[in-house]
Amino acid sequence: MHRIGVDLEHLGKAERQVGRSTWLSPHSLDELRSVGGVLDRARLFVRINPLHAGTRDEIESVLACGAAVVMAPMVASAAQAADFTGLVARRARTVVLIETRAGVDSLPAIAAVPDLDEIHIGLNDLSLSLELPNRWSVLAGDLMKDAATCAHAAGRSFGFGGIGCVHDNRLPIPSDLIYAEYARTGATRALLARSFDLSPVTLGANVAAALTRLAEWRAAGPATLDAAHAELGRRVRLSGTW
Repeated sequence: MHRIGVDLEHLGKAERQVGRSTWLSPHSLDELRSVGGVLDRARLFVRINPLHAGTRDEIESVLACGAAVVMAPMVASAAQAADFTGLVARRARTVVLIETRAGVDSLPAIAAVPDLDEIHIGLNDLSLSLELPNRWSVLAGDLMKDAATCAHAAGRSFGFGGIGCVHDNRLPIPSDLIYAEYARTGATRALLARSFDLSPVTLGANVAAALTRLAEWRAAGPATLDAAHAELGRRVRLSGTW
């Protein structure tokens, strides 16, 4: 089932991503509650702040608003993942967002945490943590495929980054090459990127087109997927910094 919701993360984000072309969410609990009030064919999703002294209260607040899927950003250890899942206590589906070198290094232990449902890799902060020239560089090697293998071995759903509209070649990396990477890694979770056309008139058609294109890539053979990955790497090397 699809998810629709809000992004409540703000603690430390502006400082981490200063000078980058990233988006800082203005969303609020009131908006989470409003979105939940009109959903009938999607789960209510929320990204909370990184774990901090107020996380317990924050989780109780989003659950009271009806959140069915809760994502915790900047998770860097199994202990943090366990703290998060313990606070949710199976009252919603749990997603950890891995965005640091420490998180990647701890991924096998994080994936083994009981009651964790999904692992998602965030490209923006991870590229900064790894000191890479741009967010797409995270996809150029085998890091994402290795992370997916680790998640799937532990029985966790896996996703990364976000997708743009089908065949959107205005982006620094053509959207189709990102779709191919979802197929190559076996990822089944994606956010809709800011470039995605979210107008009410076309949203349903654009989501359907994205799902169709993802299915087409999943039906492609290994040689085709490897060729797409090589082309993605070439494009990344030409794309400069951010």
